Amino acid sequence: MTEHVIEVAAPPVGSRRPPPALLALAILACAVSAIPLVYLLVRVSGGAPDEIASILARPRMPALLLNTVSLVVTVTLSSLVLGMLTAFLLVRVRLRAQRVWIVLAALPLAVPSYLAAFGWLALIPGMQGFWGSFFLLTIVSTPYVTLPVAAAIRGGTTGLDDVARTLGHGPWRAFWLGTWPQIRPAALAGSLLVALYVLSEFGAVALMRYPVLTTAIQQAYGASFNRNYAAILAIILVAIAMILVFGEQRARGRVRRQFGAVTGVSRVRMVSLRAARIPSYLLLAVVPTCAVGIPVSVLVGRLLQAETLRELDVLSLGQAIANTLGLALGGAVTAVLLAIPIAALAARYRGRVVRAIESTGYLALGLPGIVVGLSLVFFSLAVIPALYQTAIVLTFAYGVLFMPKAIGAIRSSVAQVPESLSDVARTLGYSRWQTWRHVTVRLARPGIMAGAMLVAVTAMKELPATLLLRPTGTNTLATELWARTDVSAYGAAAPYAAALVLVASVPAFLLSGARRGRTDEVPS
Repeated sequence: MTEHVIEVAAPPVGSRRPPPALLALAILACAVSAIPLVYLLVRVSGGAPDEIASILARPRMPALLLNTVSLVVTVTLSSLVLGMLTAFLLVRVRLRAQRVWIVLAALPLAVPSYLAAFGWLALIPGMQGFWGSFFLLTIVSTPYVTLPVAAAIRGGTTGLDDVARTLGHGPWRAFWLGTWPQIRPAALAGSLLVALYVLSEFGAVALMRYPVLTTAIQQAYGASFNRNYAAILAIILVAIAMILVFGEQRARGRVRRQFGAVTGVSRVRMVSLRAARIPSYLLLAVVPTCAVGIPVSVLVGRLLQAETLRELDVLSLGQAIANTLGLALGGAVTAVLLAIPIAALAARYRGRVVRAIESTGYLALGLPGIVVGLSLVFFSLAVIPALYQTAIVLTFAYGVLFMPKAIGAIRSSVAQVPESLSDVARTLGYSRWQTWRHVTVRLARPGIMAGAMLVAVTAMKELPATLLLRPTGTNTLATELWARTDVSAYGAAAPYAAALVLVASVPAFLLSGARRGRTDEVPS
């Protein structure tokens, strides 16, 4: 075993001024991603102050706010706890078929929340309200915490835990002093993704008949006579999203200040399960079983029925798969191109302008897909009418909606590239652009690819914006699935559900990191 001193916390962020070109690109990306927000502000500003005040004073408003906030808080906390426990078991504990468990932990990313809701409702028709929504959103959101925390634990060390144990601390106290500082940034980033995801969720809560801001927005947009009401509700969602993003930034800043100088021995001590073997395996099985196993098995059971097999349109299924893959790939490329300048700026520089740019980049994830879709409908008709109802607008919508998912992965990856390497490249005559391309991008490539795959797997499941912006005659697996399950034709929906899970499971598998090797391990 080789021992050496390493930095545990994130590398220090540069205090120099950002390059004008990078700052300009980041501002441009923010301006592009802010199109839905501009649309909302224009829509709200067109209303009379008395109308806005009357909408905010409606008796239903406090209930919608309470339902939304309570669901966001409870799901985020439960996903954080469950995700951290799962990540610890996957990385620090000796498991049989460990790589299989890692893949299973990431598999719920391939299952849309509305698909899980359909499966559970087919099994338990009375499963509705807050507890049904809380259960479903927790099981589909937990991987957003599990994967980054597992990556942080995998790249960390147990040396500080061992030092704490030699000072007389128990295992939990040693974990808190040694491992928690290393994984806290990843846990905060994953929790932010969960909170923003729950904030913008529509499908599962609608099926669970639990009224929140997103369902009220969908209903208001359906009643076209009162679009201002929907826009005001969406502005409230944006305000909540800003609070969440600002809170995560402040907590992340405290982590840097508190743990910036912590060092330890580069080694990982594995733990044996012993008496906790059965409870540990049961905990690992909870999320994939509830999020994937039960819903998919219910729908696949309908697929195996003779009537379903006779009515299966193979050509339509194949076309939906091709459309899903093409649109998701386009959305992933768009999101990464928009996210790279923002992520690079946030990783290397600090300041009010940088925080404002990063915060703006995250806001779209707090908006419902229908709001983004409608904003781009009005934008394309007003600016470039020829692009209305084309695949270009839909892939652009995916990029705007899911760019925040790419920002987090790319920012963390760029931050791990030592600035000293860039300085060496500059002294060798490389320009700033050449240094970025040949040094930073190459070393940050895993994070960039992870961000792209996370966007792709999410875009495959996206429904409201796809229904609104898809070109005429273009169907995806998500739209075909929704069209069939919306009329309770569970058997007809089963082929599309199975295909969606299989297609989305490929990037989910790659995101799991199951093929990556381990660091040095030390027996417990």
